Amino acid sequence: MKLQLFKTLPVALAGLLIGSVASAQESPATATTKFRTWSIGVNAGVLTPLSPLGGKNDFSNNRSNFGYGLYIKKQFTPYFSLRLDGVRGKLKGDNTEPYESGLVNNSPVKSFDTQLSYSGSLNAVVNMFNIDMFKKENTLQLYASAGAGIAAYEPTITTASGTKSFSGGNDIQELIIPVGLGAKFKISDAVNLDLGWTINFVDGDNLDGYYKNGNDKYNYAYAGLEFALGSGKQLAFHNPVALTYDEALKAKQTAEGLKSELNAQKADNAKLRSELNDILKDSDGDGVADKLDKCPDTPAGTVVDGSGCPLKTPEKVVEKVIVTEEDRKVVNEAIKNLEFDLGKATIRSKSYASLNRVAALLIQKNFSLKLAGHTDNTGSKELNLRLSKDRAESVKAYLVSQGANASRIEATGYGMGQPIATNKTAAGRQQNRRVEFTLY
Repeated sequence: MKLQLFKTLPVALAGLLIGSVASAQESPATATTKFRTWSIGVNAGVLTPLSPLGGKNDFSNNRSNFGYGLYIKKQFTPYFSLRLDGVRGKLKGDNTEPYESGLVNNSPVKSFDTQLSYSGSLNAVVNMFNIDMFKKENTLQLYASAGAGIAAYEPTITTASGTKSFSGGNDIQELIIPVGLGAKFKISDAVNLDLGWTINFVDGDNLDGYYKNGNDKYNYAYAGLEFALGSGKQLAFHNPVALTYDEALKAKQTAEGLKSELNAQKADNAKLRSELNDILKDSDGDGVADKLDKCPDTPAGTVVDGSGCPLKTPEKVVEKVIVTEEDRKVVNEAIKNLEFDLGKATIRSKSYASLNRVAALLIQKNFSLKLAGHTDNTGSKELNLRLSKDRAESVKAYLVSQGANASRIEATGYGMGQPIATNKTAAGRQQNRRVEFTLY
């Protein structure tokens, strides 16, 4: 299916040629005005294997690398064009640093280096507006783009056993959906400075050579030059909204001629409004006109039916949440296995398995969870209160990273104020350093 789409891209380019002939019959320009409608562009910039629009990243440290591209564009109207884009470059990332949340990525794949052999896409480009709507020609415009295409790439991954090609030395071809924004500056009638940023959504999870239950993304920020072909002004910068002086004068004369008729209409409208207010009069403010209100003295705020009489509302059914002994066993195991680095809120990796089961339980049964962090009396009161809060928040962040609903998890720190054992012995202090889980 994806290969067939890739084969249709040349057909789409032929469609641009046919569309240019058809659009010539409906051009907004006069017969004596020529516009440049075809252009080519070259650009270079930065390729990064992530998206700022959200979603999970497979690697904690994504690196920026050089990329370059070119495109062919056909402008159909001052506001719409189709563009055939091609981009090449490299995408890299590793796990040498933790995520911003402090969590360490324990992926078996330490790093990746993906060669983007090519990406080809057909994009619809919309000029959102020209800066000065009253100028026939502008020098600055903003645009948005979206489309579809194919990317071919070969990931090389590094694991504990060494470095190897993820795809066996062959290119992987995937469908991509590029969405972008940009600004264009006209340097002359033939040359534009083009600044843009495109996020590419990949229909697959192997761009970085590591599967993690989510499609990959990469973005391309670039700067380049666009060369308009042919002669005359650029259709993309032509502004048909701009009024000439004669058109404005004619509009003024027409407005003055309609002024007397408008005044007469205002008088008629005032009369109709008075009659309408009488028909729609609602003395008790229940939303039903007096002429249709069968219960005219309904108290303010009462919900009524179509005849203006109080409406009986059904009682709200409250869903009962049942926590089983098996559920409590999963939570108790997580509490028992939960360990942090000494004096820190970093969860140790041996705790992940039991926490994963808690996250699965929250997702499956839609439970709510309260996390209460506690410490012993070692150190200052302020330090212990902050540490207990950070540890509860760290557990919440991990559960959310595994798919749990953040709005159903409450994390609170109580410091050393609620001990369950004596702080005079090492064993007692160990019991007091805890995070309690409460399902409800």
